[in-house]
Amino acid sequence: MSGLKQELSLAQGVGLLSTSLLGTGVFAVPALAAQLAQNDSLWAWPVLILLVFPIAIGFAALGRHFPSAGGAAHFVGKAFGPHMARVTGWLFLSVIPVGLPAALHIAAGFWQAAFGWSSENLLLVQLGTLLVIWFLGTRSAGSSANIQTLIALLVVALVVAIWWKGDITLPEIPLPAVRDVSPSSLFDALAVMFWCFVGLEAFAHLATEFRHPERDFPRALLIGMLVAGAVYWGCTVAVLKFHAWGEGREAGASLPGIVVQLFGQKALWVACIIGYLACFASVNIYTQSFARLVWSQAQLKPESKLAQLSAQQVPVAALNLVVGCCMLFTLLIYWLHLPLGALITYANGIFILIYLLCMISGAKILTGRSKWMATLGAILCCGLLAMVGWKSLYALVVFAALWGLLPRVKTVLRPQ
Repeated sequence: MSGLKQELSLAQGVGLLSTSLLGTGVFAVPALAAQLAQNDSLWAWPVLILLVFPIAIGFAALGRHFPSAGGAAHFVGKAFGPHMARVTGWLFLSVIPVGLPAALHIAAGFWQAAFGWSSENLLLVQLGTLLVIWFLGTRSAGSSANIQTLIALLVVALVVAIWWKGDITLPEIPLPAVRDVSPSSLFDALAVMFWCFVGLEAFAHLATEFRHPERDFPRALLIGMLVAGAVYWGCTVAVLKFHAWGEGREAGASLPGIVVQLFGQKALWVACIIGYLACFASVNIYTQSFARLVWSQAQLKPESKLAQLSAQQVPVAALNLVVGCCMLFTLLIYWLHLPLGALITYANGIFILIYLLCMISGAKILTGRSKWMATLGAILCCGLLAMVGWKSLYALVVFAALWGLLPRVKTVLRPQ
């Protein structure tokens, strides 16, 4: 097969991206934002969307003009050559040992909240989740898109149900006047909330699988981002109304707690299952994106099994490698009781650095308004790295090591 199957529609793309952005954050981040900024957090979400918008425009323009399964690595390679493309690709793949197992751990936590399962049972849930993701990955991107669109609808339905049962009306929303907003608390909230919009770089790997990538990929990216932002804002309103935040309260239990308060204890399992599915959707799109990146990088050696596609035009061999690695690290983390929270914080710096590399690339190879948006996005990414502080050194050290250790290649990978 010459390339990946082009079958994604605009609606499927919106479902994929919105669930990727909601992921593990939709149940926890609104409560964290409320704890940091109280009512000011209602302004933080539109401010965050405005800040992320130039970055999203940059990704949309890059995906429109240079669609490739290589995603961020392909964009950077177009601007700075094949070595930088490989460095960026491996930088993205370096998240696998921590990011995917951590998300699986959070997803399994919803089963513990609903049914009180032991750690051994939760490990089985994590491994079973990986097997389902592997099965979906062998069926083409369209299968994942249909399921994730359904998950996105379930999350939206849950928020609508909370607003309806909780009798939340627009006049009751405690939106403070702009002049009363505290800049310091707003910035503290933004530093946490940014992670809700980590996922744009993973979505870029699916650009080439749209039926009309030049038209539908940028539309799906922007619409999906706005849908996710609206859901996060709606969740924050509910958290503030029912005071489901504060010291000593688990942030991830905020929405399930509201559901129990409104619908009774028997409804807890409904909220937990939807929470699990949202996490599942995020892990799924990252797993499929990693597989496409491995396949794209393997094009340097076309005879490699990793460079081959199945009869369904999907990179099954690359998917097997990614899922196998994730399963291995999931088991290691379980046996060694590694501190996932600290490792994830360091991994977040890698995502920002990848965003920065893509925006700098966009500033170099794009033209017109897209070029200026990418330039603005690069400036914002520099600010985000500064917000991470000294912990961003982890990402910079990984980048420097990859730059020095990876062998040079003489040709740029052809677009896939």
